[in-house]
Amino acid sequence: MLMAGFNSLMGLLFLAMLLFAVVALVFAALAREDAYRAADKKTKSFWLIILGVTVAVDLFLPMLILQLAGLVATIVFMVDVRPALQQVSGGGRGRRGSSSDGPYGPYNGGR
Repeated sequence: MLMAGFNSLMGLLFLAMLLFAVVALVFAALAREDAYRAADKKTKSFWLIILGVTVAVDLFLPMLILQLAGLVATIVFMVDVRPALQQVSGGGRGRRGSSSDGPYGPYNGGR
């Protein structure tokens, strides 16, 4: 009974990794090619290949070490590349701040 619960938990984790990779692949496909160059990141085709291989490995080749490598690549895309692409493309957090704005609001006390 304990192994059945563990196996279902691992199945849910693998499904979550697959869905995360698919979402990252969609975001990579929707971004403009010139945004990758403007953000000084790898090319769009590079990220599409890496994330596509990650999705394929998660679907067809359930080897944990390859899935973990794909998870790392997906996390790098979502945490580093995607925000840079949004910033270059003019997307992101609706209001544009001033030069005194920090990550949590203005440094000058809201003046």
